[in-house]
Amino acid sequence: MNHIIELDNVSFRYTDEERQGRLVLDGVTLAIAQGSFVAVLGHNGSGKSTLAKHMNAILLPAGGSVYVDGISTADEERLLDIRRTVGMVFQNPDNQIVANVVEEDVAFAPENLGVPSEEIRRRVDATLKLVGMSKYAKHAPHRLSGGQKQRIAIAGVIAMHPRCIVLDEPTAMLDPIGREDVLRTITRLNREQGITVVLITHHMDEAARADRLVVMNRGKVIQDGPPREVFQQVEALKAVGLTVPETVELLYRLNQAGERLPLDALSVEECAKVIYQAYQA
Repeated sequence: MNHIIELDNVSFRYTDEERQGRLVLDGVTLAIAQGSFVAVLGHNGSGKSTLAKHMNAILLPAGGSVYVDGISTADEERLLDIRRTVGMVFQNPDNQIVANVVEEDVAFAPENLGVPSEEIRRRVDATLKLVGMSKYAKHAPHRLSGGQKQRIAIAGVIAMHPRCIVLDEPTAMLDPIGREDVLRTITRLNREQGITVVLITHHMDEAARADRLVVMNRGKVIQDGPPREVFQQVEALKAVGLTVPETVELLYRLNQAGERLPLDALSVEECAKVIYQAYQA
């Protein structure tokens, strides 16, 4: 299997007074397959955002190694190649939007990479169409909703033609409609364009959309597998302060009351079917 990101026994600690040198990543070994959709789940302080920043060399490990498409992130001469391969989208889109017109913002990164003007025009048009924002090309970003701004931030990264996008809690500041818009865009980029997606989140319903779920606690990976399998570990997740999707929680509580229902139903429809079949028997 072709891995686009590999972390080998990575450790990291911040040295500022506030965090007092606490180990934030503790021996993390992880490989992300090209074309996959991986969600990294954990409560605040679990190390998931720090992990994300290692994936395109915003941070460098104190111990161990990180490779992007086989390139060590410690290789300063290859930093541009690394950033071209793995793009980052953060919580607050206002921190990534740099221009006063939407299409100019999307063009910003390709221009700085020296992409020819005709190719920039093509990328801007194609990328805005991809994220469903073509009709806002001439708009001022500050007049857009939070979800629209985040889609513009994603478009700006996509215009660089990365093979992987790492999104660090991109829906944290959005309302439910904005969240759904962004998640739909992310899923489409993965399914239709083959772009590797690493989604950092603390929302169970977002994590359930991924092909693979990595759960972190105190700087370590404590669960790793398909969401249907990981979310069955209800008690283990609760022990580290996490919950499970509402459908799994309902089935779990019914089992606590004496039922013997499978815990792998993530959607409302699947959950309803499990309960219906159990009570029809």
